[in-house]
This record gives sequence, structure tokens and C-alpha cells, in this order.
Amino acid sequence: MKPIWSIATTTVGEAIRRRVLLIILLIGLLILTIAPGLSVLTARSETTTLISMMYAVLQGVSALIAIILTVYMIPNEIERRTIYTILSKPVQRWQFLVGKYLGAVLALALMMGLMSAVMLGVFYFQQQPDMAKMAELAKGPILYFVQMCLLAAVAIFFSTFTTPIVNFFLSTGLYAVGTVLNPVYDTFASTNSNQFIKTVAQIITTVLPNFGNYNVQNPIINPGQIIANETVFYLNATVYGVFYISVLLVAGILIFDRREV
Repeated sequence: MKPIWSIATTTVGEAIRRRVLLIILLIGLLILTIAPGLSVLTARSETTTLISMMYAVLQGVSALIAIILTVYMIPNEIERRTIYTILSKPVQRWQFLVGKYLGAVLALALMMGLMSAVMLGVFYFQQQPDMAKMAELAKGPILYFVQMCLLAAVAIFFSTFTTPIVNFFLSTGLYAVGTVLNPVYDTFASTNSNQFIKTVAQIITTVLPNFGNYNVQNPIINPGQIIANETVFYLNATVYGVFYISVLLVAGILIFDRREV
């Protein structure tokens, strides 16, 4: 565990020093801070609009940070030749990849934790809600963090065999497709009677990671959409994410282990 932890902590330090990530983080914090002023631009309920806007900013900025943070991790180490120094020590390739991923997760936790704290603080001072409402609002960032860990695993997997630019578009595309899988499949299944096509669609939606599982804003913003058992819902979403993260890391390790660097 020591080599993995050393690589992970080094990765966190590198992530914090990257200016592009800090600029994206500052833009996200700025938008979250001024979000109450922007909510007057719509005729919808001010509270509903504010929560929706804050969740959208938190999710969008976190996704951008997760992708940019991870697509350059492996290629940069190869380009700067620092990977040769690391692998010349008693460090296995799988330990290097897992350490890099854990470093990305820790950096994401720090940045998302800061944005979540600002979001909750701004909402509290603007709306003066009770603690039950604050606790309800705090649930969103928890699932978004699992979602971003899954997205980081996707980007780490692609980084073992693609360039950063290709990886950026692949990860962004898969995130976009995975976010709309549920409504697209429901619409497709209700309008198509061919069982074979339904089965193929079911396989596709099963194989691809479903990022839409973590969009809790609808039940929170729209009280009509009720989650029957929140504990089971959050547990299932977390287990689903951990399963796909494990599969992606194992696949990435197998590819990276056979790659010439």
C-alpha cells in the first residue's frame, strides 16, 4: 500500500498546482456565489431555480475537472519520462495506475468538498432554510462524487491507450451518452415492439456506465418524484459505481501492463 499511497499523495499535490484546474474551480465557486442573483432571470420558483442552478454548476464543473484532471495523468508521466524513475523502483504498474486513480479521487474530493461547502453556505444565507432542507440539499454532492469517481475511472482507462485529446472527447461523449441512457431507453422501449431490438438496447444500456443513476436533482427539486427507499437507492447507486470503477481499473491495468512506455 505504501507505493500506492505515495503516488496518490504526489498526484494530489500535482493536481492542486495545475493552474487550469484552479481556474475552473474558481469559476465554479464564483458562479455558485452569485447564483442567487441569477435566479431572478426566470419566472419559476426562486428556491427551485436556485437549487437546480447550483446542482447544474456543481455537476458540470466537477465533470470538467474530473476529465481534465485524469486525461493527462499517464501521458504526462510518459512525456516527462518520470514514469521510468517510478517504475525503476519496487513499484508495479498496477500500483502506479491505482495510485494515480486514488490521487485523482482525493483531488476531486477536495475540490468538490469546497464547492459543496460554498453551495450550502450560499443557499443557507440566501434562503434561511431549516436543517431538514439543508440535509436534503447535501445529498446531491454525495452521489455526484460517486458519479465523478466513475467518470475519472473512464478517463484513466482511456488514458492507457489513447492521446489526451482523443481521451477528452471519448470521456466527454461517454459521459453525455451515459447521462441520457435511462430516458432514451424508456422512450425507445415504449415505441418499439421488436423484442430483438429491445434486447440489443438493453445490452447496450447494461454495458455502458449509466451516469443518469446519480441525477438526484429531479426528486429533490420536484417533490412529485419520490424515491421509495433512499437508503437502498443510495446503496445501489454506490455499489453500481464501485463495480464499474473496478472493471475499468482492471481493464486499464491489463492494457497498461502490456504497453511499451
